[in-house]
Amino acid sequence: MKKTAVEVSRAGSMEPAKRRNGRTNVANEPGSEVAVIVHPDVEVIQDSGLPELMSRIRPQWQSKGLIERVRRLMAVDPSSACQRLLNAAIADLREKINIAGLDIARDAAKASKLPSVERPEDIENYSTHNIIELSYRMGLLSRPEWRRLSRSYEIRRDLEHEDSEYEAGVEDCVYIFKTCIEAVLSRDPVTLIRVSEVKKVIETAGPATADPSLVEDYQHAPDSRQLEIGKFLFSTATSDDEPDLVRQNAFTMTGILAEVTRPAVTVELAKHVQDKIGRRTPLTELQVRVASASGVLPYLRKPQRRAFFAAFLEQLNRIGHHWSSTTAHGDLLRKLQEFGGLQAIPDQELREILKWMVLLYVGEPGGRGMGVNRKVFYSNSGAPLVASIIQDAQEIARPILIELGSDKDVQRACTQSTYIERRYQDLLDIAES
Repeated sequence: MKKTAVEVSRAGSMEPAKRRNGRTNVANEPGSEVAVIVHPDVEVIQDSGLPELMSRIRPQWQSKGLIERVRRLMAVDPSSACQRLLNAAIADLREKINIAGLDIARDAAKASKLPSVERPEDIENYSTHNIIELSYRMGLLSRPEWRRLSRSYEIRRDLEHEDSEYEAGVEDCVYIFKTCIEAVLSRDPVTLIRVSEVKKVIETAGPATADPSLVEDYQHAPDSRQLEIGKFLFSTATSDDEPDLVRQNAFTMTGILAEVTRPAVTVELAKHVQDKIGRRTPLTELQVRVASASGVLPYLRKPQRRAFFAAFLEQLNRIGHHWSSTTAHGDLLRKLQEFGGLQAIPDQELREILKWMVLLYVGEPGGRGMGVNRKVFYSNSGAPLVASIIQDAQEIARPILIELGSDKDVQRACTQSTYIERRYQDLLDIAES
């Protein structure tokens, strides 16, 4: 015969099991023996995979009594299990914030207008909501994880304050358990990268190499730390007071880290660089190189970029695109690659620079002198670089290259020889490939 919820005393008397907020609970009076009645959804909870998910919790938490209590409660009181597991996740985030560094926590709290953080005690006094917010702002939680953990906290508040009206269902348990374990309790604490670590790398006695772990740490660092490192590298790479090797290493590191810098950080770094350069000061080649490597060049003021690339166009025209100047073409076009290629050139200068590149690439009729067997004379050093620059910016180059087909200078060059016309078509193919 199926038993109902009862409390069996040592004297053998039987009384109804105590109920709290509509749920059957285990009596905890000293000297009593309790017949535990499992939750009616226990089989569904078991089938949901939550017990297996619990095994993914880090060993340091597995050994704590709080997690063992969660395991026991899963079968009899899922609501309480959810609340305690979220408590464990929040406690874990508090520890991770302290490990990551109070300096990062202080900056993140200030930027997000959260309560100030100056001492470890300030973190202990943070509310659950603020712990979740600060963890997200510090980069300890991704945006999707932040949203899921915030929703889990809302469910926990429902369970905590409205027990008589709301009891956790299987879907609540699955949501909270998966969020707390996957986003927090299964992950080891991280020590966020510091500027001093990057400084040590670029000051090494030799060319700097970026360790993959350093790049990964930078990638997961919060916006404030990425911005701090970006400012340091730009300042070092453009400083006349630093040794050439250190400046070159800072430039190299800038390019490596730019690939994993978040867009919002790049925009903020551009503002800093613009303030540092000034709004009316002409851009130098060094500044443009470093700004391009860091990804901020397209965000700098257009008048300054126009003036810079107009001056560069004058250099191109002064050297000329004639094949006999091949020794100078390589240096000029490699400079253009260091300036970011076609990406940051304003429209008017972009067309003229591309026109110069087309005329250099297509060349002029050959078949004379020592080149009697060459159908076309063109710059051996410049033509491959032109092809590479166009291939790196196909979307930008394609419409201008097509439009240049009706330019009188390009038409005049192409009508001289079918071989030259074919080289122009080759450029169009590169832009389409």
